[in-house]
Amino acid sequence: MSKTNYEFLDALGQIARDKGISVDTLLDALANGLVAAYKRRPDAAEEAVVTIDPDNGEIRVYGQELDAEGNVIREWDDTPDDFGRVAAQTMKQVFNQRIREVERDMKYDEYAGREGDIVTGIVQQADSRYTLLDLGKVEALMPQAEQVSYEKYEQGSRMKAYIVEVRKTSKGPQIVVSRTHPGLVKRLLELEVPELSSGVVEIKAMAREPGHRTKIAVWSNDSNIDPVGACVGARGSRVRMITNELNGERIDVVPYSDDTVTLIENALQPAKIREVRLDDATGTATVIVNDFQLSLAIGKEGQNARLAARLTGWRIDIKSESQLQEEEEGWAEGEWIENENGEQVWVPAEGGEAMSASDWDDASIDVAAPAAEVPVVEVPVVEDANDDVADEAPTEGSEQ
Repeated sequence: MSKTNYEFLDALGQIARDKGISVDTLLDALANGLVAAYKRRPDAAEEAVVTIDPDNGEIRVYGQELDAEGNVIREWDDTPDDFGRVAAQTMKQVFNQRIREVERDMKYDEYAGREGDIVTGIVQQADSRYTLLDLGKVEALMPQAEQVSYEKYEQGSRMKAYIVEVRKTSKGPQIVVSRTHPGLVKRLLELEVPELSSGVVEIKAMAREPGHRTKIAVWSNDSNIDPVGACVGARGSRVRMITNELNGERIDVVPYSDDTVTLIENALQPAKIREVRLDDATGTATVIVNDFQLSLAIGKEGQNARLAARLTGWRIDIKSESQLQEEEEGWAEGEWIENENGEQVWVPAEGGEAMSASDWDDASIDVAAPAAEVPVVEVPVVEDANDDVADEAPTEGSEQ
């Protein structure tokens, strides 16, 4: 082996070790580059192949003649005398290009199957359009739609994000991450709760309003393990870690149940529910609570009820006991239909005589403001005082 070939192989091995690329991959790339360089010569064969001996670094070019079917019918050594110089020039160019391609492929392969995982990155750049996170070997892109509106991403700060998508581009992998995806809360929980990682405790349902509140319904496959307690941790230590990572977002962990009524009651915690009435036809659950529990059940700006509805998959209509009583006393169940005369009439659900629109209006007035029973008062006729006495006498429908 010549000194030049030895230096070539040594450099090849060093590059392979530094870049984490196999020597065979680099030799193939170099061989392809040398074929292209050879074909640029005016006396080059129409078809050629380059071989590189991995033991001694010797480079040979073989011209080929092919038949109509592409089979080699003749082959000869057509290595140019000055091909060593050409090989040296080509090697640098090809290696740089091939190394970039291999590095891009390796980075893509590293993240290609990681959609749904969480990564920790350092904020490199943040503006109104997107935020860039440095993950070490690659950068991750967090679009504005995947950012929590009130969070501030300061350059140099460290944070966790959820991998939504990994795209393969000509410049390398593009990793799209999110801080709003519900999967971020799930993965953070799995990091803190061993019972979730082992499968003893399962997350059955989740609803999230990023930056504000998340509700999670959990189930235990072991009757000896409390799923809520396992997720919350001693004195809330486990769930507190997640809240801190999410900059104060509230995490509600409730027990899951196959019984719909129980699940809805759990989902509306911390409110205490008196009764749940289900309407399977409309998918609506009417929830009755004590008057003082109404605001707690609905939550600030309806958030508690909204998350509970998304967690359970039911439309939730929350009413206080007073509201329900007014509705039940004020109006009977039934429906409006058109009679044989073409008039709209109210037919009670429990049966009975239909009520016309005018009768309905009269009944509505009676229910809304029942008239007081007016006693009969005999007014003595007094001369020159009739008008004053008449003004003071009560009239029908007035309050006493």
